[in-house]
Parts: sequence; C-alpha cells; structure tokens
Amino acid sequence: MPDDPPSPALKPMPSRLGIGFNVVLQVVLGVAICLGINFLSFRNYSRWDLSPSGGFTLSSSTENFLRKLSKDVEITVLISRGSNLYSEVQALTDEYRRNGKNLIKVEFVDPSRDLERAEQIKLENKITLQTSGILVKANKGLRFLPENDLVVQSPGMDADHPTLDFRGEDAVTSAIVGLIEGTHRTFYFISGKGSRAEAGGNNETLNLLKELGRQQNFEVLGLNLSEVTTIPADANGLLFVGPKYDLSERELALLQAYWSQKRAAALFLLDPAAETPRLDGFLRANGVSPRGDRVLYAESTSAGPKKVLSVETGFTRESPITRPVQDATTTLAGQTQSLEISASEGGLRELGLEVKPLMIASPRYWGEQSYLDDLPVAGEGDAKPPLHLAASVERGAVQDERLRVDSARLVVVGNATLLDPQTRVAENQDFLAASLNWMLNRERLIGITPKRKHQYRVQLTDRQRDLLFWITALCAPAVILGIGFSVWAKRRAT
Repeated sequence: MPDDPPSPALKPMPSRLGIGFNVVLQVVLGVAICLGINFLSFRNYSRWDLSPSGGFTLSSSTENFLRKLSKDVEITVLISRGSNLYSEVQALTDEYRRNGKNLIKVEFVDPSRDLERAEQIKLENKITLQTSGILVKANKGLRFLPENDLVVQSPGMDADHPTLDFRGEDAVTSAIVGLIEGTHRTFYFISGKGSRAEAGGNNETLNLLKELGRQQNFEVLGLNLSEVTTIPADANGLLFVGPKYDLSERELALLQAYWSQKRAAALFLLDPAAETPRLDGFLRANGVSPRGDRVLYAESTSAGPKKVLSVETGFTRESPITRPVQDATTTLAGQTQSLEISASEGGLRELGLEVKPLMIASPRYWGEQSYLDDLPVAGEGDAKPPLHLAASVERGAVQDERLRVDSARLVVVGNATLLDPQTRVAENQDFLAASLNWMLNRERLIGITPKRKHQYRVQLTDRQRDLLFWITALCAPAVILGIGFSVWAKRRAT
C-alpha cells in the first residue's frame, strides 16, 4: 500500500498583538484618508448656483471690484432672523466674505435678541437703529442701508402671487464704492420747467431720484436755470425730467457752455407733448432728433378700434449701459416719441461725437404723426420700424474703455415716465441706474442687476391631500419595513 501523502503544514495563527496592530493600522489609515480627502475638498472645490435667478452668485462687476479691493470693509447685518430677507442677505454677505480676499469682515446681529450688542453698535457709530438694515464701514466712513432699500417691489403684486426684486448686491457694492471713493457726486435736477416731478406739487419722481442717488452714491439737488448765471462747478450731471416749457436763449447758452466742458453729463427724459424747439435743437446738434410723434400700434377689432400707446421695448447690445439688460424687455407707459439718430453723419465725427441707440420698440409699433385719430394708419410721413426710443451721446470717446476719463456724455429717452411710481418696473430702474453710472464714468457699477424672487402657492384638492397623507404616513414606512424584513429573512436563512 502506498504511503499516505503528507499533510500540509498548518500555518501558525497570528497572535492577538498582530491582529490588534493590523486593526489599529487600518483605522489610522482610514482616518488619514478621510482627513486628506476633506482637506483637499476644502481647499479645492467648485460651486454651482442652481437657483433660477442666480440669486446666490455675485455679478462679474462686483467680483472684478472685489479683486482690486485694497482696504478693509466691515459689514454688519442688523436684520432679525425672522425677516423674509434674512436668508438672501446671509447668502449675499457670505459671497462678499468669500470673494473679499480676507479684507471683508461680516457680523450678524439680531437687534430683537442681542439688545446689548445693538446698543453698542449704535453708540460706536452714532446712529439710531429705527429700522433693520445693513451697516457698511470702510475708509473711516459708514453707510446704513435700510431693509426697504434692499428690495424693489414689482407693480401688480398680490397676496397669492407676491414677487419682488432683491437688490442687495447693488446697494452693498454701491455703498462700498462710495465709501472707498470718498467723494460725493452731485446731479442737479432742473426745476422751473413744469416737469412731471413738479406737477401739482407731487415730488414722488424727484424723491425716487434722490433715493436712487443715495443707493448709487450721488446727491440730487434742485437747480433753476433762470436764477443762476452759470452751472455750479460741482455739477457732475444735469437731469431734465419731462420738461414742459422750453429753455430761454439765456438758459440754452448756459447749457451749451456746460456741455462744452470735458466732463459734462446730462440726462433727458422727454415729454412728447411738450413744445421745446430750443431744447430739441440742442439735442439735434448732438445727433439725436426728437420726432414729436407718438409710438403706437393700432388695429380694428370686433369691439372697435384699438390703439395702444404703451410701448413694448427691447434693449440694444451696442452700449455698456444696456449690456446687463440686453436680453430683457420692458414696457414704456404713457406716451413715447421716437428719436432719429444721426450716427453716421460726417459732421458729428468731426466733432468727436459717438451716438448709439439704447432702446428699440417692438416691430409692430410705428411713429404716428396723426396720433389723435381713432384708428391711425401708418402713412408716408410716419416713422417706420426699427424705432429708436433712447440713445446715448459721447464726445471724446476712445476705443479703450479704461481710458474714458475726459468724455462728455448724454442720455436721451423719448419718454418721461420711467420713474413714475405707478408704472415703474425694475428693468427701467436698472436702465436708469446704468445710465447715471455711465455718465459718471463708473462703468464698473454697471451690470449689477436685482435678483428676482418668486413665491408660489401650491393649491391641493382634498383628494390630493389625502393621497399625500397615505403615501407619507403609511406607504413609505411600509416599504422601508418590508425591505428590512426581507433582509432579515435572507440572513436568517443563511
């Protein structure tokens, strides 16, 4: 009988010390790997803003400004945690802190809970906190932004479909820029011409201009041309809002003398119903001719003639003023006249004038001369599409925008209702703010637009509510219990 094959040698069992050492080594390596992954992900990561309005991302203009920031900025948020704006402000200030190169410090203080800290802030900064808001400190100066200045309410809001525009980035960036610049800009509102802002003693439009100036770091003062011998030397720009009466020869000479300066600026919101031949002649000499017509469209319907004077308008892509809103559309309420732009005339080029359109009416509109007719029809003397409703004029323009420091600038709009409280919309306010910043040679503030916030109410029927209850209260727990039971049964069988 052959000998039995030798049995294989048994391997010695590892000692308890070796097993413990392996376990400890594995735990240490696992912890080290987790710490390394977390460290790398903390230092190298990407962020995506998936909100429809991009509400958690700063604009490129603000990011570029923060990259060049060289002075410390302190932002103190004095808003209650129960405020509807708290989450938006928190996300916004986190972005400032993240992009501020450690120069921006952010502090949150709930004035309704942390009373001691709120009182300390009031004493240190000599302010009265009568409302919630954001306190910005930089360059030995401070500015308080009330909570109401952080939003623009859209017209037509109701309880079922509330919507508002959050303009916190615009307000905070403007405040930081103003504090770091240190100088205050001044616009003079031309009064005494029967403008819309003065009609019936109603100064709501003027107040809105002043509010816009407070947000954008400039001051709006009144000026009657008939009472002065020259435009004030500190004037950074003139505002003509819907003048009804024409300039006198003397006032026209004052305007022309001011416009001849290197850094002159003026905004004209024209009233189509006004007879202002001297003012129109001044604009015509600078490449923009008001036609005196009415932009409208008319059609015959089963209910009778239909004439629409509210103009659906788009923005061009040719100017830094309109680039932030170039994909938006807006409506000009009231009456609007079209503008003839003489951008290609050789005489304007010799004067160093560059004229660009800013607003264009929808193609179905035309400029009607017989606008009082019940059913106007586009005729031979009427302006055909495309119709320009706003234009910019720049004297001394150069191709490199960084060198545009000594150019004179005009903005002309064939409508005077852009700031009327009853018809004001966010797009028009954005356009006006961009125009004023462009006139001040502050292109870096152009492009910061409000973030639109929408709130929707979900309506459920009784059957839908019952179905939702059964799914969440019974079906979902039953599915999880069934999975757990099947796993237990399988392990039990093995």
